[in-house]
Amino acid sequence: MSVIYTVTFNPAIDYVVYLDGSLKLGDINRNRSEAFQFGGKGINVSNVLKTLGHDTVALGFVAGFTGDGLENGLRDMGLATDFIHVKEGMTRINVKVKAAEETEINGIGPIITDEDMQALIRQLDQIGPEDTLVFSGSIPGCLAGDTYEKLMAHLDGRGIRIAVDATRDLLVNVLKYHPFLIKPNNHELGEIFGKVLKTDGEIIDCAKKLQEMGGRNILVSMAGDGALLLDEAGNSHRIGCPKGKVVNSVGAGDSMVAGFLAGYLETGDYSYALKLGTATGSATAFSIGLASKPDIDALLATL
Repeated sequence: MSVIYTVTFNPAIDYVVYLDGSLKLGDINRNRSEAFQFGGKGINVSNVLKTLGHDTVALGFVAGFTGDGLENGLRDMGLATDFIHVKEGMTRINVKVKAAEETEINGIGPIITDEDMQALIRQLDQIGPEDTLVFSGSIPGCLAGDTYEKLMAHLDGRGIRIAVDATRDLLVNVLKYHPFLIKPNNHELGEIFGKVLKTDGEIIDCAKKLQEMGGRNILVSMAGDGALLLDEAGNSHRIGCPKGKVVNSVGAGDSMVAGFLAGYLETGDYSYALKLGTATGSATAFSIGLASKPDIDALLATL
């Protein structure tokens, strides 16, 4: 059975606190409730894939006691992980204050060395052509900006189905290695070409340019306006967004990637993959946390 591997370079424990009223600077603030969430775009993808019943392993880097906490917490949730333990620094704690206005304080993360990267490459070398690999999110400052590019060059020609969810140069520079899936949103797609995209036709034109540069399937999310897919056969698919109240958009894009990959692997049908991706992304947007299977199924039935 195929496995979907995800890579998160700089995961985090999100400490979320809820205050009544405004954050008072220079004073003591007492929260009315709090929560810990294990964050990171690849980790989100793996969690949702697990919810959808697919075998998945979360890869990446952790360090210090916070890294141990992240790893143990994910394992307690039933998620398979194979993190590389970095010697210097600690896994981030991101403080997210939910008050009259939202405030975030994000940590730095550990120092990833060349030796650590070689350990990751050894892990990636074990991935077979029947498997899927997801690169998502930004690259930490301790690594070179062409890290994705180098990793994909190393894996080029092995037949691995690779999805990339990143922005600007991180995304554009890997297209020559023909990723199976890329998922910009409509604003990110416009930024690549220096324009504001206002119509489906403009989005399709830019998606075609990304295909000409090497991308196979271009999935463009458009928040409340749904999504558009230009598949590798040149067919365009358009879908609206299910009805619901957006509670928290964090992780919605990651959930869409998970749903799309799950739908494609189950059926080989791009239209169904788009539907499941849209239902899964929306189910997360309409929830406090990541999507649940009942919510995904209920929204899928409406599409």
